Amino acid sequence: QVQLVQSGGGLVQAGGSLRLSCAAAGRTFSNYVVGWFRQAPGKDREKIAAIVWNIGSTVYANSVKGRFTISRDNDKNTLYLQMNNLKPEDTALYYCAATTGPLYSALHLYDSWGQGTQVTVSS
Repeated sequence: QVQLVQSGGGLVQAGGSLRLSCAAAGRTFSNYVVGWFRQAPGKDREKIAAIVWNIGSTVYANSVKGRFTISRDNDKNTLYLQMNNLKPEDTALYYCAATTGPLYSALHLYDSWGQGTQVTVSS
């Protein structure tokens, strides 16, 4: 497992942008798939984006495709989620997580989780 520390998030108006960060503490993301998840009140946690750290391959949920971008900084050992054109339905608690499984790993295969950060989009 790897310890993940999140930052970013907050309150933004619809159409605005935010960037989330997720840093690995104590070890690198090398050989991991790292993803972003979100959970809205009363809903299941959903996977919205993931990246193969070593090669940069990505996958996105349809709900965020074209608006959100997952990226990484190898030197800083940090994962990012750039969120543009935010909508009220993007309001949720956002988590980063890591797995040694493949890019399309389901939620239950992620065994390292960040502490979560709130994103609220007002209409």
